[in-house]
Amino acid sequence: QVQLVESGGGLVQPGGSLRLSCAASGTIFEHNYWGWFRQAPGKQRELVADLTGGGTTNYADSVKGRFTISRDNAKNTVYLQLNSLKPEDTAVYYCNAEFVISEDRSTWWGWGQGTQVTVSS
Repeated sequence: QVQLVESGGGLVQPGGSLRLSCAASGTIFEHNYWGWFRQAPGKQRELVADLTGGGTTNYADSVKGRFTISRDNAKNTVYLQLNSLKPEDTAVYYCNAEFVISEDRSTWWGWGQGTQVTVSS
């Protein structure tokens, strides 16, 4: 059984930085997809950034140039570096992933539990 565990959230002042981590546990053969999403109070969950198995990245316009998604395949971990944070970045950040989990190419897809990011002075 695969699990995703996020960490790294917290309270930061505007203009500050945080690095979020999402570590996957379990048997994983390949990484098909990693994504970071966020959900602010009263709003729908939205894509922040994602990373395909081939290494292609995609960012929401609101975070381009400020956030960076990266991964460490050996550690089955994806990161989201958040720089130049703004109050509107305040949200619960969720990790989403799809993996190949067996030799017969079966896949697993799921979400982490979320980590709170609060940007406030």
